[in-house]
Amino acid sequence: MPTVIGYHQVKDTKHWLASPMREKFFGPLGVTGIRTFVDPQNPTRVAVLMEVPDMNRLKTAMSTPGAAEAMAHDGVLAETLVLLVEA
Repeated sequence: MPTVIGYHQVKDTKHWLASPMREKFFGPLGVTGIRTFVDPQNPTRVAVLMEVPDMNRLKTAMSTPGAAEAMAHDGVLAETLVLLVEA
């Protein structure tokens, strides 16, 4: 199961950290071990580390309206999203 890091900018770090949307969106995909990170030099740059059982399923899910809604709810600036996959 690969470990994935997704990092991006957010509008409101406190809102993003408190949001239950990550679990709601990623949970049904079988994603586990979700951990959040904040850049201490730039608090609006954040990251999520997670264990992903099916990368194809994640890629498909990330291109759905549900992903866009989850990101909008959390204040994610979608155009800044970068995913890194454990090699």
